Amino acid sequence: MRRAERLAPYVFASAAALYLLVFTAWPLLDGVWLSFTDTGLLNPAGGEWIGTDNYAALFDDSRFAGTLGVTLIYSFATVAGSLLLGTAGAVLLDKAFRGRTAMRALLTLPWAAPTVAVTLIFVWMFNADDGVLNHATEAAGLGRHGWLTAYALATVTVVSIWKVFPFVLLVALAALQAVPKELVEAAVVDGAGPATVFRQVTWPFLVPTLRVVALLMTIWSFRRFEIIWLLTQGGPVDRTTTLVIDVYRTAFLESDLGRSAATGTVGLVLSAIATVAYALAERRAAGKDLA
Repeated sequence: MRRAERLAPYVFASAAALYLLVFTAWPLLDGVWLSFTDTGLLNPAGGEWIGTDNYAALFDDSRFAGTLGVTLIYSFATVAGSLLLGTAGAVLLDKAFRGRTAMRALLTLPWAAPTVAVTLIFVWMFNADDGVLNHATEAAGLGRHGWLTAYALATVTVVSIWKVFPFVLLVALAALQAVPKELVEAAVVDGAGPATVFRQVTWPFLVPTLRVVALLMTIWSFRRFEIIWLLTQGGPVDRTTTLVIDVYRTAFLESDLGRSAATGTVGLVLSAIATVAYALAERRAAGKDLA
């Protein structure tokens, strides 16, 4: 019986471990191996080992440097905007007011709505000729604008923030519910204003949650495909081409699976860097708490 009790956790965890090994670890390692070959779409099983040639070609290509820059700008802007908007919304919705439940439901709709459907609606709204947004700006005397051309990256970023900020809102709102009311009341009794209460009492409880959310949002932004592809397909002139868009183009339009895998591996490295940064931030925070 004691032996069975000792083995029980490993037995229960083995199913999840097997799933991760088969459907995550193995495809990941296979993709990394593929990046060192000249495999093409027409010969997916016949590629030869070429070492780091794919990576050398990537970093010699000025277009890839632009793609990497767009990825970092898009990811930073999306994560920062989502965190700011989601946290502000959570703080407001944590207050008691009439219609709060309806407002919470309304603000979570973007996250619940199908991504492809809402993105196609935005495509229509941003249309240069018949889009409702250009009709509105023209009626206001501001003229027409090429939202998906001149302001392509900004437009894609705004749509992405609109789609994902409710996730931050919900998680931050749950974290706010865990803030001890006694601490807030004690701070108010001591004469602290709303800003001081938020900074000294509420914010320390939010920070650990927001760090985890920032990590998840960063990794998701590196991987986001459908919003960018449906809005601009990486254009115009690669202004919205991120790593994942480049992976798709290289693999399925240029039929170069090896170089596509190399681009994907670079994205994997960026995700790993974000994860290490999160781990270091957690360790630093734990050190401060112990001190």
